[in-house]
Amino acid sequence: MPSLIDLRRRIRSVKSTQQVTKAMKMVSAAKLRRAQERVIAARPYAAMFGRILGDLAAAVAGDETAEGHPLLARRPENRILLVLVTADRGLAGAFNTNLLKASHHFIVEHAPATVQMNLIGRKGRDYWRKRGASVMAERTGISEKPTFDHAVAVAKEIAGTFERNETDAVYLLFNEFKSVLSQKLTLARLLPVELPVRSSSVDFIYEQPPAELLASLLPRFVEISIYQAMLESAAAELAARMTAMEAATSNAGEMIDKLTLYMNRVRQASITNQLIEVVSGATAAQE
Repeated sequence: MPSLIDLRRRIRSVKSTQQVTKAMKMVSAAKLRRAQERVIAARPYAAMFGRILGDLAAAVAGDETAEGHPLLARRPENRILLVLVTADRGLAGAFNTNLLKASHHFIVEHAPATVQMNLIGRKGRDYWRKRGASVMAERTGISEKPTFDHAVAVAKEIAGTFERNETDAVYLLFNEFKSVLSQKLTLARLLPVELPVRSSSVDFIYEQPPAELLASLLPRFVEISIYQAMLESAAAELAARMTAMEAATSNAGEMIDKLTLYMNRVRQASITNQLIEVVSGATAAQE
């Protein structure tokens, strides 16, 4: 049976841990509100951009010059580039674990094709470094606060490799933010660009030739897609961390209650034994 001193030390240790998890929960909640606002503000822009591409695709239908753009080239997927967006820190539940498992499954599923990695986030980088994966590029320190400049840099790298025929397809793997309690694991093919199907029958008049517009907007579409994924991942990471820290704080509280109850029982048993010894001693003295 542990002593009272050991139990008190353990209770103090759990209380200290509870204070840390509670503070992390509050910090994540404050950051999540801003990250969620950024995601909600970016979604309509990305959706509108997709509709514009759909209109342009309909306008240039049959134009071999436009359809021959390097970012639209379709080739057998023998060399694949996977852009994996993970977090820089842990303590976010299964946020990173699910991504790493999905990336493993992706590599197995696309065998015998060669899969190269473009890693965003320290967790993904550390994981695949230990396993000797082929890494084209890596970025850390931006998972919680990504900027459009970061997305542009990634887009230029992957678009350049695709245009130079160094890779045949580019896929994007990230966690999409659904709610505070839910994140959706998302795998999307980024290159070659799949132009959205036009849903409107409006025949637009373009001042600039549609083929030129399409050629100039395709790289922007790749940049926006990556930026949207980074924003979604940032919000999903903070939501997962807030939920995990809330659960940890609650579990710590339950453990403190159980340890306190156990400590009181041990102390009560110790006092009872002392009283019995005193009574027994007094009785023996009287006899």
